Order: sequence, then C-alpha cells, then structure tokens
Amino acid sequence: MASPLSFSFELFPPRTPEALAKLPAVIGQLAAVRPEFFSITHGAGGSDQNGTYETLVTVVKHTGVQAVPHLTCVGSTRAKIAEHLERYRKAGVKRIVALRGDLPATAMSPAAPGEFHYANELVSFIRETHGDAFEIEVAAYPEMHPQAPNPSADFENFRRKVEAGADGALTQLFYNADAYFDFMERCAKAGIKIPVVPGIMPITGFANTVRFCNGCGADLPRWVRLRLEELQDDKAALQDFGAEVVTRLCETLLRNGAPGLHFYTINQAEPTLRLWRNLALPAGYERTGVQRARGA
Repeated sequence: MASPLSFSFELFPPRTPEALAKLPAVIGQLAAVRPEFFSITHGAGGSDQNGTYETLVTVVKHTGVQAVPHLTCVGSTRAKIAEHLERYRKAGVKRIVALRGDLPATAMSPAAPGEFHYANELVSFIRETHGDAFEIEVAAYPEMHPQAPNPSADFENFRRKVEAGADGALTQLFYNADAYFDFMERCAKAGIKIPVVPGIMPITGFANTVRFCNGCGADLPRWVRLRLEELQDDKAALQDFGAEVVTRLCETLLRNGAPGLHFYTINQAEPTLRLWRNLALPAGYERTGVQRARGA
C-alpha cells in the first residue's frame, strides 16, 4: 500500500519583534489546512538553534501540528548536537531535518569546520545515539548544490545521506520540473527508494525570486524571469502570473508521481494558501497509519 501524499510548510525563526508578533496568526492560517508538519529552519544563516526551538514551541502551542526542527552541524561538536537532540526528544519531537548548514564566509574548503563535515555524518550520529527515535529528513538538490564541484559528486553526497539512515528528503526550490524528474530517475538507477518531496517556493516578487534562485543555484527559466521583470511594478499582475507558473509546476509534479509538496512559506500565509486553493488540495493530507520505511 502506497503512503499518502505529504504536504508540509516551512517557517523560519522571526528576526524582528514585529515579525515575531505576526507569526502566530500566520501559523494559524496555515495550520487550518492541516499540513502533515511545519519544518523550522535553523535561525538566520544557521546562526543558532534557540530561535528554532522557540518557533517550534509556538507552532505546537498554537496548532498542535507536528513541528520538525532543522538541525545543522556546521562548526558544531558531538556534545552540542547531542544536547540539541536531547532537548528535542524531551519536547516530543519525532522528526528532524538533518543538514550540514551554511559554511562560514571565510571557509576555503567544502568540508565544514567542526567535528561534523557533512550531513551524512550528522545522520549517522543521530542513528547511533537515538536509533529510530527520530524520523530523519535530508536535503536533495535536483539542480546540484551550489558548492558541489559537479552533479555526480553532489548526487554521491545525497546517496551517502540515504545510506547513513535518512527516511526521506526535501528538495531545494526549483522551477524546472524536468530537473526533479531527472533526479528521481538517477535515484531509481541507484536503488534509492526513499520519498523525495519537491520544495516549492511561491513567486511573490521579481527581486526576491531572482535572489533566492541565485543564492541556491536554482534555474529560473528565462521566459519566467523576463515576465517577472516586466511585471515588477504591478504587484497584483506579477503575483497572478507567479501563482499560475508555480501552480502548473505543482500540478506537473503531482501528476507524474511526486510524493507530495513542501512549501517554503517565507513566513507568509496567503501566497502558499493561494497555491493550495489552486491545486484544490483538501485539508488534512495526513498519513493514515502507513509509515514510510527506510529504503522501502
């Protein structure tokens, strides 16, 4: 029996008092459609874990929806990671997004400073210390991580994370469905069977979309870029166009076997909920007793 589709939302810890004050309302609006979980990123630029924990508590307090913290290992130690894991375990967390994290701007090597150099080492550590207590998600890059030397090396990094014990993966944002399908074909050839859920970024502006794509190495199709540039002074028209583009992307992904969608909300409810309505997704896509099996 196949697992139900997974639909989830990502939040980041607020960076200003104003953003913090608005967060409960945003979470409430998003929670109304009953996502499988909210993931919480690891602070601004991977700065610290306190904001992640506080946002996680806010999600649980206001919604009761599962909250899934990002845990990064760059520049950290085994003792510090163990401390974070124990804190999350005591808080009732059942799922972790395990990441390497952002390298310092001064780093000259792709290997991160600290006791953990790559995300597969973090996944292994979680399994060694907590067994199957946590369901572990990792990152996947259909268009290649921007710091990888080539696509093959990047895919090998992903394979190591899977072999270390990942249960599933969430992809970096992309706007080219073929990149995802090619990645899944490579997974099939490599015998990788964990669910790989596409990461979806709503288009809400020209400058921020270009910035997001440049930052993570995602391709923004030329025709989309040109239309966004042309519409950048007409916010309503740009957002209408952006919603059409991303809705078609999501429809194509789901129609061709994607196991769900993970929406990067940027702490805004309406752009993501607009996509939800366009896709006619009913509330409550929850797993009904079908547990994803690692490697199954």
